[in-house]
Amino acid sequence: MPLAVGPAISQMRGVMQIALTLVGANADLVTAAIGDITPRLAALGAHVKEPSHLGPGAMDVLLEGGEVTTLRAYVVQALGARQIDVCVQPLEGRRKGLLIADMDSTIIGCECLDELADFAGVKDQVSAITERAMRGELEFDAALRERVAMLKGLSIDALQATYDERVQLNPGARTLVRTMAHHGARCMLVSGGFTFFTERVAKAAGFHGHKSNTLMVDGDKLTGQVADPILGRQAKLDALIGETKALGLDPLLTMALGDGANDLAMIEAAGLGLAYRAKPIVAAQADAKLDYADLTAGLYFQGYRVEEFVED
Repeated sequence: MPLAVGPAISQMRGVMQIALTLVGANADLVTAAIGDITPRLAALGAHVKEPSHLGPGAMDVLLEGGEVTTLRAYVVQALGARQIDVCVQPLEGRRKGLLIADMDSTIIGCECLDELADFAGVKDQVSAITERAMRGELEFDAALRERVAMLKGLSIDALQATYDERVQLNPGARTLVRTMAHHGARCMLVSGGFTFFTERVAKAAGFHGHKSNTLMVDGDKLTGQVADPILGRQAKLDALIGETKALGLDPLLTMALGDGANDLAMIEAAGLGLAYRAKPIVAAQADAKLDYADLTAGLYFQGYRVEEFVED
């Protein structure tokens, strides 16, 4: 199906149209929040239209006028501790034609390297390094080599065991990917993890393709090395740029999704950068955060209604 992109209404009228999307546990929670924040929005130059329901606990509010950054900052501050995820963005171009997603702790609920390290008896050591790297406290390439070195001599059977016993798609991941793909978007899984896992996760979730790192093997054992070049922050950004150019797509029509520091460059460069249960360094720079809702919120943010979701 062709990608649907809204008309340039804002240009025709000379007033920017902005989409405010809120996703919470139920409609009552979200409706109450909209009622609380609406009066101040008008003071910030935005004319508030009637809210529309997108799905359970998901509502859209069209705003005419105002400035995206100012409105976003106000809404986030006004929501306070309420468990509601919010996205404020230009209405035009909100439905994306490209998704670039991280894998570990984003599309799936674990860090594969940490779980693999459990089979080698070094999970605590590896996990500590992973946490610091994802917070941006360590250089990614060096941290990856250090962690992989601890796996030297581990049987390759541990790879399949890790996948079978530890890897699960996060709630909403398959629906997010399959729905976007069905509606014409290209979906790529790009990870600083390993091809053994990205190949299987990409297939399970419905991605068109995947890119990641390769663990080196000698016979039936891991060598403790990772093949060059290492795919990290820059490679993720390059994947976003390369896929955008290959599709002939306006960069505005791209979405990047991740949680750690090595996702930051692609999240900042994408038309819509989403931080999923993210580290503070990432959450602070993303266009929107998914702190509470599942990954289908990434569809609501694009204006999809639940009736348009592709679900098993």
